[in-house]
Amino acid sequence: MSIRVVLADDQELVRAGFRMILETQADIEVVGDAGDGVEAVAATRRLQPDVVLMDIRMPNLDGLQATKQIMAAGSAARVLILTTFDLDEYVYQALTAGASGFLLKNAPPEQLISAVRVVAAGDGLLSPSITRRVIEQFTRLPPPGGTDALKGLTDRERQVLELVARGLSNGEIVAELFVSDATVKSHVAHLLAKLRLRDRVQAVVLAYETGLVRPGSK
Repeated sequence: MSIRVVLADDQELVRAGFRMILETQADIEVVGDAGDGVEAVAATRRLQPDVVLMDIRMPNLDGLQATKQIMAAGSAARVLILTTFDLDEYVYQALTAGASGFLLKNAPPEQLISAVRVVAAGDGLLSPSITRRVIEQFTRLPPPGGTDALKGLTDRERQVLELVARGLSNGEIVAELFVSDATVKSHVAHLLAKLRLRDRVQAVVLAYETGLVRPGSK
């Protein structure tokens, strides 16, 4: 079954380039595109894609507001934000709005293809070198007691969440906690369900916002 993708970017040449790259893959189908945020929201509602590649700076409605509207409508689509380094603050806002990750617009083709597959599979696209820097820079330190939002978690689930927020992969968490891969996957699934989060990116955002992990912590 193909991964259905909608491309949202105000530059037609950029959309054409992404379409050309993605349609070389047998498991990816570009089902539509949009030149602004209004069109992106409408296309998502009409076409019900698995992934929306969303540029941030677009006319009429920017990618941030479009992402908020898509999430508010209860869409099952995963939003993958397209950005450049100088848009970090908007990336963080998009993540808190419900985006499942982001990709630099100058990323090589293989990264674009991999990102679409990762997000479509239900995983957040976390890059410790970029995503964590964005979150640390733009998350305000919460007031005391902020971790109340995590009170439904077991001690082990809270520990796993902290490691996820530090950017560790499942394999690295296995090595850190001396447990099996299946156990880590189970803990991650349970904590996402308890906290009603879509994916690991949302878990990272919450971990910083509640103060479980503080900027600069290792």
